Amino acid sequence: MARKGFKILDHPADLGIEAFGKNLKEAFEQAAVALMSVILDISNVHEPTTRTVRLDASDHEHMLVKWLTEVLYLYDGQRFVSCRFDVKQLTVDSLKAVIYGEKFDPARHSTKLDVKAITYHQLQIKKNQQGFSVRVFLDV
Repeated sequence: MARKGFKILDHPADLGIEAFGKNLKEAFEQAAVALMSVILDISNVHEPTTRTVRLDASDHEHMLVKWLTEVLYLYDGQRFVSCRFDVKQLTVDSLKAVIYGEKFDPARHSTKLDVKAITYHQLQIKKNQQGFSVRVFLDV
């Protein structure tokens, strides 16, 4: 059975996340959940609004960084907090996804850490018997 979910990785200067899924789409979805879980308590996020994301990249590693950077931009730039991610299409050079969430409400959404950027440091995408895992480090 595929391992699905994520874990937080220790690092001296940054914070790492490793996400899992039975396929690469699920691993990308779980990486976005992990990112938002680092930023705030997602248990208080509702899903009345969606955002559709379309991205192009040169390979899966570049796509993972662009994907998480877009999720971070929606939070930082548009104050859109998200809790559920549905990657509809993922190829080597394109991604289409729907992101579920709502406008940030400081009365309901308690923040944890300020993530400045998604890095390429120790970036990793692996296929194994359980499915896929992706690892990325965040500049906090």
